[in-house]
Amino acid sequence: MQELQKEVDDYIGQFKEGYFSPLAMMARLTEELGELAREINHYYGEKPKKASENEKEIADELGDMLFVLICLANSLNIDLEESHNKVMHKFNTRDKDRWTKKDQ
Repeated sequence: MQELQKEVDDYIGQFKEGYFSPLAMMARLTEELGELAREINHYYGEKPKKASENEKEIADELGDMLFVLICLANSLNIDLEESHNKVMHKFNTRDKDRWTKKDQ
């Protein structure tokens, strides 16, 4: 994850404008989530694509979301690997018996 954060930071660092404000990135993340929701609805929901709509892939939309999420984390000096580790610790302790395990 740190490599991804560095790659995004190096990319953004080449521009004078730098990162957008956290509020602007939150809006962008919301926009990307909407695009992901639309693609999932087309593939798995009841709403087919219009003939005039471009083909997009769910993986591409997830990639867009990941990029913006990394930008937001970087702009706030948040280590996403550390955040991930904290969440996994929570799931492996607090929620360890919440779901039925396959081997049970």
